[in-house]
Amino acid sequence: MSIRENIALIRERIEAAARRVNRNPEDVQLMAVSKTQPADRIREAYEAGQRLFGENRVQEFQTKHAELSAASPTPASAKICDVFDIDQAEFHLIGHLQSNKSAKAAEIFAAVDSVDSMYLADRLNQSAEKLDKKLRLLIEINIGGEEAKTGFAPDAEELIQLLGRRKEMKHIEIRGLMAVPPFTDAPEGARKYFRELRKLRDELAARMNMNLPELSMGMSHDYEVAVEEGSTCVRIGTAIFGARDYSK
Repeated sequence: MSIRENIALIRERIEAAARRVNRNPEDVQLMAVSKTQPADRIREAYEAGQRLFGENRVQEFQTKHAELSAASPTPASAKICDVFDIDQAEFHLIGHLQSNKSAKAAEIFAAVDSVDSMYLADRLNQSAEKLDKKLRLLIEINIGGEEAKTGFAPDAEELIQLLGRRKEMKHIEIRGLMAVPPFTDAPEGARKYFRELRKLRDELAARMNMNLPELSMGMSHDYEVAVEEGSTCVRIGTAIFGARDYSK
């Protein structure tokens, strides 16, 4: 199947999953995870109507950002809506971010969905201030307590401290939580982790008296379960672009 066909099928399944639990399908965003994918594959997804993309590495996206910017039309040459325009696409960083790359990340991404420390949030706030922009953030939660994964523990005191400082960090906006649950062969195996993340979000919002509308959870093999459990953004790579070639 083509990228266009894959996107159409995923959107149909998102809609069906949302309707099963009486949710509005429009409350769920589809993020195309374009890590390791070349710029022309991103353009192909864009031409199929996709506008939200997720990247894992700052350096990799720097290269693609330059290629995609060069491909964008000038206002005089833009004639049809599906001509690629980087200003009409939105790119989020969803992979682990080293603090020494925070300045570049703040520059080329609209949001960082993988904040895993107070220090990183501080660095991103400082970088966004220098750029005179407001950077949206999601807090990454290590919902399964896996040693190999980054993210705050659900009961981390530093997490509470970070949320408590949100008003003094004026150039970032904490919008919600993100998690990658432990992998299970059956999609149903992830359901309990999605429920735990939603419950944690609700508890934090009430405790800190703040709005946390976003829950980024669900990937190619379990996104329908995630939608049923309240996901507002599913991150889909393989089911859109096919298997990745990590040798390139």
